[in-house]
Amino acid sequence: MNKKILWLGLMMLIIIFVTGCCTSIIPTTGLAKVEEIDMLTLESFPVQIFVIARGYLPDPCTEISEILQKREGDTFFITIKTYRPPGACIQVLAPFEKIIHLEVYGLPAGTYTVDVNGVQDTFDLEIDNILFI
Repeated sequence: MNKKILWLGLMMLIIIFVTGCCTSIIPTTGLAKVEEIDMLTLESFPVQIFVIARGYLPDPCTEISEILQKREGDTFFITIKTYRPPGACIQVLAPFEKIIHLEVYGLPAGTYTVDVNGVQDTFDLEIDNILFI
């Protein structure tokens, strides 16, 4: 009877070890969870626009690996990518805040939309954002 209990306990430990380590031997990439964005307009000319993105990473081991910015028409799409190295990590949310400079020089006056990982806001350029010399 004791051998069966010992054997069962050993098998359970092996299963826990194998399933626990197999999920963490591969690095993980993804998108940051953005909760909110704020627009910051500097009173200068040409105008400078910054986006303050706030959100959470799934754990303290996950880091922001890349921030991409592209514009299609009147919409800026910003993608905040993440990377988590292999290994064990405590499972607790890690807040983040990133300040992102928008590439607005040379844009005509108008209303523009900013989309950061699905969270949107708008800003207005009252005049063309071009410095004439």
